[in-house]
Amino acid sequence: MKQKRVEILAPAGSLESMKAAVAAGADAVYIGGCRFGARAYADNPEEDRLLEAIDYAHLHGCRLYMTVNTLMKETELADLYAFLEPYYMRGVDAVIVQDMGAFALIRERFPDLPVHASTQMTITGVYGARILKELGAERVVTARELSLEEIAGIHREVDVEIESFVHGALCYCYSGQCLFSSLIGGRSGNRGRCAQTCRLPYDVKRDGKTLNGKDSRYVLSLKDLCTLDLIPDMIEAGIYSMKIEGRMKSPRYTAGVVEIYRRYTDLYLEQGRAGYRVDEKDRKRLLELFDRGGQTDGYYRRHNGKDMVVWKEKPSFREGNQELFDYLDKNFVEKQQQEPIRGTVVLETGKPGLLELSCGDCRVSVSGDPVLEALKQPMDEARIRKQLEKTGNTPFYFETLTVKLAGEVFLPVQSLNDLRRRGLEALEDAVLKQYRREAPQAVETVPQAVETVPQMVETVPQSVETVPQTVETADEKNRGTVETANRRENGLARIFVSLERPDCLSAVLDNPHVKRVYVDAAEFGPELWKTTVSACHDAGKECMLTMPHIFRTEAERYFERSQKAFCEAGFDGVLIRSMEEIGYLKEHGPEIPWVFDYGMYGMNDRAESFLMKMGAAELTWPVELNERELSRLSKPGELIAYGRLPMMVTAQCIHQGTEKCDKKPGLLMLKDRMAKEFPVKNHCAFCYNTIYNAAPVSLLGMEKQIRALAPAAVRLQFTVETPQETAAVIRCFTDSLLSGKRVEQPFGDFTRGHFKRGVE
Repeated sequence: MKQKRVEILAPAGSLESMKAAVAAGADAVYIGGCRFGARAYADNPEEDRLLEAIDYAHLHGCRLYMTVNTLMKETELADLYAFLEPYYMRGVDAVIVQDMGAFALIRERFPDLPVHASTQMTITGVYGARILKELGAERVVTARELSLEEIAGIHREVDVEIESFVHGALCYCYSGQCLFSSLIGGRSGNRGRCAQTCRLPYDVKRDGKTLNGKDSRYVLSLKDLCTLDLIPDMIEAGIYSMKIEGRMKSPRYTAGVVEIYRRYTDLYLEQGRAGYRVDEKDRKRLLELFDRGGQTDGYYRRHNGKDMVVWKEKPSFREGNQELFDYLDKNFVEKQQQEPIRGTVVLETGKPGLLELSCGDCRVSVSGDPVLEALKQPMDEARIRKQLEKTGNTPFYFETLTVKLAGEVFLPVQSLNDLRRRGLEALEDAVLKQYRREAPQAVETVPQAVETVPQMVETVPQSVETVPQTVETADEKNRGTVETANRRENGLARIFVSLERPDCLSAVLDNPHVKRVYVDAAEFGPELWKTTVSACHDAGKECMLTMPHIFRTEAERYFERSQKAFCEAGFDGVLIRSMEEIGYLKEHGPEIPWVFDYGMYGMNDRAESFLMKMGAAELTWPVELNERELSRLSKPGELIAYGRLPMMVTAQCIHQGTEKCDKKPGLLMLKDRMAKEFPVKNHCAFCYNTIYNAAPVSLLGMEKQIRALAPAAVRLQFTVETPQETAAVIRCFTDSLLSGKRVEQPFGDFTRGHFKRGVE
């Protein structure tokens, strides 16, 4: 893909920040409306103000991207079309999207509106980027955790624009896909309401011993990203859009950061590496604009690092640089931004006054009142020029103005003002007309998604229950709805179990009511795959392989080394957790059914349908929907009824940060201010950590509600439990769900998750 001029993309949490960004040299801004944006607490404008923002950006040669990057519930998705239509017609340049239902709806109803795949889609490589390109994404916003090498790979292999973060806050978890805030405080980061639990103090413990010092408790708080030194490398890796984080920050911050990144990006583009030098004064200015405890160049040149973490509490007060603030206010924040125009005025006695204006490629011509012959003193060029150049609060100023006079001319000042006013209005209309769109035409059918999967083949022995095919065609829609309703009234889900510990397998096999076992790809290593599958089949159970949460270079190499074992193991299917895995398995995996995990986010019916068309044989219901919201989904999915949910999956390694990396999987505990302890696993095979909830989700005792929902299956997830605990939990759920027995919770603390309360 031919490299365009590099785009500086600025945050705009308010109209003031947007204007400051434009003044400071941004090529584009991203801003949210009053709904569906991933910064719900920013000063997001209402419709009329956002329409004004679109016009303002376009008048000043800037693009405006609208954030529609939250996960959407079924009731919300129904409002998306009406919400977007006025912005589409006004000319919004693109929308940033996370939810696959929203993605499908926008491609269907607004086919010429560019879609940018949000960083929260967790695109970590070529496979995911290629799928989204095929589905219609014009741009991919990469996960913050990617290396320059991985980004360069996407650039080489996929003809798609690449947008990557260059400055601002870093989430501790991959792509901000965090359940910590959601499960602790009911504020979902996936829906723009993050409570920033990662910025709180914690202690790291192993076997009861605290590993971090008293002054090093901010173990999940990352320093802010700063990539001034990496700009040449980033551009050469293929990054087109240099994205600055900060929709919750001030206009001063926006202007200051944009101005510096604009200057250094242009410096490299003009002078190359030979002329590229970073002034230490500019590093200092960036810290003076916002300092969380230092800065880091992020993940671009390394996988993680202890020095990327703040560790210490941020000082409660820092003296501000008033000189810097005054400079920013004067030059960007409070400055009226005007664009240069060229004009020619022709005044000839007896003819209407004529004013010709141009801005860029836009040209207009307006005529005014007839020019009179001067009875006394004729008007001169200087007087006419002075009057016409009074552009006031308009978006324009005269770069050049040619005055042509024929005869002894006179035109009243009011007529000159009227000519100027109508000319500037016509020019503004002409500039904006370039961006306007007609109302979209009604569409009756949903386009087919790009086929990305092989045909499923039955590989399970006759004695084992095969995976049901649940893909719904358009012709079957009504019938499927009826069947779903009947199923919810009459059916009871099967019980599936997910395991991370091999020593718990026997506890599962001994229970005849478990119909399927998911086994972790790393914990159950390739050497165990075939024997594990055989043991499950001998016990009359399906066996499926659970893919890693994150699929990057380490995971791809892992499966390349194990491809023969994978293909020969006889798995009945795979549990998919990322877009990358779809692409990888399409090219390299055995032809077996795919089950999409809850992290693929079928939050609404349209998203579910889209995921099915991408290849899912079955879906897992999202964990952030409550009972009522789950009942609105038309496709039965697996319901997670027990388990410690992953609060965060992170490229950082708490073990490495507090002790030393020994490349051995282990278990730590993260203790918060309320004395809750969160298990932390380091998955060395794929080089990421998982932080689990302090208490497991348990829907034991809610059998009536589960039966009413009639999920396709009830899944019990085991992560850190012992074999004895695993056996006890399975027995309780089978007794309760299948036999109707009253049982006691076999554990201490537990949570209902979001099954009752949901998230806002």
